[in-house]
Amino acid sequence: MILKDIWLDVKAVQARDPAARSALEVLILYQGVHALIWHRFAHWFYKHKMFFTARLLSQISRFLTLIEIHPGAQLGHGILIDHGSGVVIGETAVVGDNCTIYQGVTLGGVGLNKGKRHPTLGNNVTVGCGAKILGAFEVGDNCSIAANAVLLKPLEDNVTAAGIPARPVKKDGVKIPANQIVRSEEIEQLQERIAFLEKELNELKKHNISDL
Repeated sequence: MILKDIWLDVKAVQARDPAARSALEVLILYQGVHALIWHRFAHWFYKHKMFFTARLLSQISRFLTLIEIHPGAQLGHGILIDHGSGVVIGETAVVGDNCTIYQGVTLGGVGLNKGKRHPTLGNNVTVGCGAKILGAFEVGDNCSIAANAVLLKPLEDNVTAAGIPARPVKKDGVKIPANQIVRSEEIEQLQERIAFLEKELNELKKHNISDL
């Protein structure tokens, strides 16, 4: 299974990188492929609870490739890490099949709690160079995250997001009107405000009951 995944990663580079001339060149010279190879073995040790060995392999890979993938991260097949320097993928991150990740990308967590804290990418997702996806939420299939974007919220399928913080700018290849983006943000802010007020109301109810 590991060897099959490695071969699919090599073929993904051949298919999606115009500079790739042969499978042998990709296998020997492409640091993104090397990082994925190291990770697939490290992940096997991680799944079998040999955590020290898993982390040792991931640290060796980081030193050799400048790409840091925690051994706990779950990666699909056919992944292209293009150039790759500075890529960081956290422990509970999930990356679907046929995703493309450019240099400087971070799939990071927020907060110090254990459990799921990193993003989940669907299939065929492209993450531009320098983009940051932070938090335990899902990015749908066929999404594109623009270079240097900072994505903090989930995305539906077939969405392009850009900006800091990132917001949807296209859906199914069609540009989203600016006034619709603003309206969507206002609705999200109202929803967040309602959730906060509901939490405060529940706290007050608890205090009132305890006082009785």
